[in-house]
Amino acid sequence: MRYTILLDPDPDGHGYTVTVPALRGCITEGRTIDEALANAREAVACHIEGLIGSGDEVPREDPPLIPLAIEVLVETPAPALTG
Repeated sequence: MRYTILLDPDPDGHGYTVTVPALRGCITEGRTIDEALANAREAVACHIEGLIGSGDEVPREDPPLIPLAIEVLVETPAPALTG
């Protein structure tokens, strides 16, 4: 099975959080992208194993997510100058 994963960089630059939208609650992390991807494979396998062991249905991702990024320009007032 294939699943889309989302890698979110840590705001402090300490690694990545990985979520799997089709598998609710399947979350992991890694210090590097490679580590995060390896951990994601393991997390997905364990998550699916747990679902099967509990007799739950294993969700499919139909259709796969399409990555899309948008930019939004937000105008803000200039900060007040001091000094």
